[in-house]
Amino acid sequence: MARTPLATAAAAPREAGIDAVEDFIRRRKKATINDVANLARVSKKTVSRVINNSPSVKPDTRDQVNAIIARIGFRPDPQARGLAFRKSFLIGLIYDNPNAQYIVNMQTGALDGLRGTGTELVVHPCDRLADSFVDDIREFIEVQRLAGVILLPPIADDRRLLALMDDLDIPYIRVTARPGERNDPPIRTAQIVSRDREGCAEAAEHLVSLGHRRIGFIQGNLQYPSAHERRLGFDEGLARHGITIPPEFDMPGDYSFESGIAAAKKLLALPQRPTAIIACNDQMAAGAYHAAYEAGLTIPADLTIVGFDDADVATRIFPPLTTVRLPTRDMARTAADSLMNGEMNDDTSIVFQAKLMIRGSSGPAPKT
Repeated sequence: MARTPLATAAAAPREAGIDAVEDFIRRRKKATINDVANLARVSKKTVSRVINNSPSVKPDTRDQVNAIIARIGFRPDPQARGLAFRKSFLIGLIYDNPNAQYIVNMQTGALDGLRGTGTELVVHPCDRLADSFVDDIREFIEVQRLAGVILLPPIADDRRLLALMDDLDIPYIRVTARPGERNDPPIRTAQIVSRDREGCAEAAEHLVSLGHRRIGFIQGNLQYPSAHERRLGFDEGLARHGITIPPEFDMPGDYSFESGIAAAKKLLALPQRPTAIIACNDQMAAGAYHAAYEAGLTIPADLTIVGFDDADVATRIFPPLTTVRLPTRDMARTAADSLMNGEMNDDTSIVFQAKLMIRGSSGPAPKT
């Protein structure tokens, strides 16, 4: 894994030769935390962290904010500041994800990171499509008085939720397959990034190396950034060899076992069926196994299948599934550990590589 700075420190508070701080002082206005943030050109959250001596603020940013505070005579509200310290010893794991194994891996990893710290994990499922989505999470965080939050995909990319985190001034880390700088506009937060795209490109190269040219694809849930990242990677890997996925080989899916069965049945019923299928996760790949069995096909002699995640099911079906391993447990452990140690700020990214695990479900393309 690697740490990557994503932004530079805020600029000094000068515009067109005018000292904005002196102008503010001349107006004799009572200073607020919002004034400090505007003059220092940082977020209100950053100012609050400086006031509360958070270790997650860069030294130059801390000095800049403290200089502004001293010049304009800002005095933090003792009552409001006290609320910031009345936190519980709880970290929240918030998710809206139908993949039970993914959630279990994330939960286990977060518990690994918190072990021995005296801080406990509170797991909170939510419904991002509900009208009360943001209000429900606000209530959860305020009632539990959380010390920090880990946000899992796809809600980790929901700007309504990110705005809420900033409003509550709570430390949080996003887990995502799409780096914040690749969003429009960019998302600048602490983040754990998985390289799904590169993993799928490697899987595509693997299939081509085995002689496969007719390759079917089962998409993930398109509401998840991971589904788009994985498709982009797969397309890139095939494009290096002049191969594209024809429309009839491109099937929708939603990351569920049932959608894998339905998509694979359609692919295998084509007059000229694919010799290989790649599914955007292992649950759908397992569904493709089911459809192949019903069609009387042998894996991998008649059909190669590749998945993504390296979930437990990958080694429990026969033959064992070739899949792209995503180190979800390590990602969650790092997120929890970083929250506890205050090691991350809004300009920090920790990247985890995906890795192709070649097993018995992949074989040479059958001669036709």
